[in-house]
Amino acid sequence: MNPWNGLPEFIAVAELQSFTAAAARLGISSAQVSRQIAALERRLNSKLFYRTTRKVSLTNEGQLYYRHCRTLQDGIEEAERALGSLQREPQGQLRVTAPVTYGEQFLVPLFNDFQLQFPKLTIEIVLTNKTLDLIENGIDLAVRLGKLDDSSFIAKRLASRRNYVCAAPSYLAHYGAPHTLSELTQHNCLVGNTPYWRMSENGAEKQIKVSGNYVCNSGMGVLDAVRKGLGLALLPDYYVAQELAQGKLVEVLSQYRGPSEGVWGLYPHNRHLSPKVSMLLTHLEKGLKHKRLQVLE
Repeated sequence: MNPWNGLPEFIAVAELQSFTAAAARLGISSAQVSRQIAALERRLNSKLFYRTTRKVSLTNEGQLYYRHCRTLQDGIEEAERALGSLQREPQGQLRVTAPVTYGEQFLVPLFNDFQLQFPKLTIEIVLTNKTLDLIENGIDLAVRLGKLDDSSFIAKRLASRRNYVCAAPSYLAHYGAPHTLSELTQHNCLVGNTPYWRMSENGAEKQIKVSGNYVCNSGMGVLDAVRKGLGLALLPDYYVAQELAQGKLVEVLSQYRGPSEGVWGLYPHNRHLSPKVSMLLTHLEKGLKHKRLQVLE
């Protein structure tokens, strides 16, 4: 009896929570995946999955078995990578995702430079403001901005960003500038993806609820609105650094400026960090350090 029979199918179903998706990953039929899983459960005398018409999930026994099998699988992959690393050149497919505007301005040029450096790589770049499931979408590396809430990923800090409350000189000439957080209720605040602004007061972080007559889920849209004097906006440095430096926008409430936020490279806990992803992380960290926009503190 081959103890490895059914392990690739089991690991794929456990990670994708779908027999169909597992079959697609492995390049076999769903029926073959089902047969291998059934044979594995009979051999182990344990039920590994809960199955419904809408969802597949691991049982307690399945979770325990998965942890050990993933370690074995990682060991095999590491052995294969050790041989491949003798070639000293990353190759194969690399799928990455990042937010749209930050990705266009900062990351895509760095991805392109990495592609030039290693032409045997096939890089697929997915720019979206949606939070994609890395396992389900086969993502090797995701770049995320700001505060991270999900502990199911390993995160490496690549760079930092700061947010600035700013306004056009024309708006300030007409309505004046707020001097305290409570005065924000007297101003038209341009709302982006969230009506809460992260600020700091006496060293403590505060979430300030703002409102106004303008809501737009596009950072570029909010930037255009604040340029035209429609109200106050909270925007990251990569949107407004040049505008602030040139005096086209003015920062207000600088004494309440929120803490620096991270730019993170994320990959799943259950995937060993491959050399090509490790090299890309180093490349991004160095590149973003040189590209970081400076604003007057």
